[in-house]
Formats: sequence, C-alpha cells, structure tokens
Amino acid sequence: MEVKKTKRADLEDSKTPSFLMGIIIGCAVLFVGFEWGTRDVQVVVDSGISEIITEEDIEITRPEDAPPPPPPPPAPVVTEVLNVVEDDVEIVEQEIITSEDTQMSAQVQTYVAPVAAQEEEEESAQPIFTVVEEMPQFPGGETELLRFLGSSIKYPVIAQENGIQGRVICAFVVNRDGAVVDAEVVRGVDPSLDKEALRVINTMPKWAPGKQRGKPVRVKYTLPVTFRLQ
Repeated sequence: MEVKKTKRADLEDSKTPSFLMGIIIGCAVLFVGFEWGTRDVQVVVDSGISEIITEEDIEITRPEDAPPPPPPPPAPVVTEVLNVVEDDVEIVEQEIITSEDTQMSAQVQTYVAPVAAQEEEEESAQPIFTVVEEMPQFPGGETELLRFLGSSIKYPVIAQENGIQGRVICAFVVNRDGAVVDAEVVRGVDPSLDKEALRVINTMPKWAPGKQRGKPVRVKYTLPVTFRLQ
C-alpha cells in the first residue's frame, strides 16, 4: 500500500528557508563573538602644563652694587731744564743751499727733436699722386720686379692643400726717398694669399721715386701679385 504525505507533513519545502536561517544565525554569533573579544583602547590626551609659573614664583636676582673704580694715577710732572750758555762760546755759521741756487747752477739743455721724426711728419704731409710724369720704378725695371716676387713669395701650405690660386691686387705708396709704405690689399683672393702678398711688398727695397716737374713726389702704385699652382 503506497503511503501518501500531506503537504503539511512534507519537509522538502521548508528545507531551503531553514538552511538560510541557520547561516544568518551563525554569522550573527560570529559577529557578536568578535565584538565581545576586542580590548578597550584608552586614549590619553596630554593637556600640557597644568600649572603656570607666575612672575611671583620667580625670584629676581639683582647684581650687588659694584664698588667704584679706583681713580687714575696722577700724571707725572715734567720739569723743563734750561741750559745756560755763556756769551763767549763761538757759534759756527753754516751756509744753507736753497733749491733756487741749485736750479741756477744747473746746466740748461735745450730739447732737440729727432731729425727722423720731423722728416716723417713732413713726408706724411706731402700730397699723394696717382699719375705723374715719371712713375716710380723698381731697381732694374719690371723684369727685376717679377724676379723679386718669384723668389720671395712662399706659397702658403693651406692654400696649396685646398688648391687656392689667383691674383691679389695690392696698392702702396712710394715716398720721395723711394721707401715703400702703407701697403694694402685692394682686391684679395684668400686670407693666406693676401697676407703673403703684403709681406713680400713690405720687404721690397727702395724704388726710384716718381717725379713731377723734375721733383720727387709721393706716388700711389698698384701692383698685382699672381699665385698659380703648377
């Protein structure tokens, strides 16, 4: 005979709520246990100095009255001693030489200006011509001038390595005595070549000066210096 259960006697429906209820009760017991087991923490707050020291509690000490300093010792009395000289003592007279006497006896010298300085000033005051009746000339003519330049010029190494060549045009002044002065580069090619051209020009000997109406004058001369690699 099959046994039939009523819905009230059937426990399957109440299994899930009972299980959830047990979990809730267990968690509540654990929470109460942890809260009950913690120790009380006491926080101590320092309220600072409880008592304030007043000015009445501090004993004020004052230095004892110091005795006055002793008076300074009296200054020594200096007595002046007078030596009496008899009238019969001979006094030796001495001559005093003043600066006026030495200046009068000194040798008077007149300054003479150097002759060379005067000549340079006079030479610089002379006008400079560019074209005159007789132009300045290198000793021996143009042939000797080209020979001098060829033997005196030292081709700069840096210009040789870089293959630099060209014509440097220079200008200078030939004074009335034939001296070469005031050399400059009118049109350059390279700093090394320009410097070498000026060096050679400044080493040139005196020229035959230029003349105007038969008198030597200062003449500005232009000279091209050619640098060429072989």
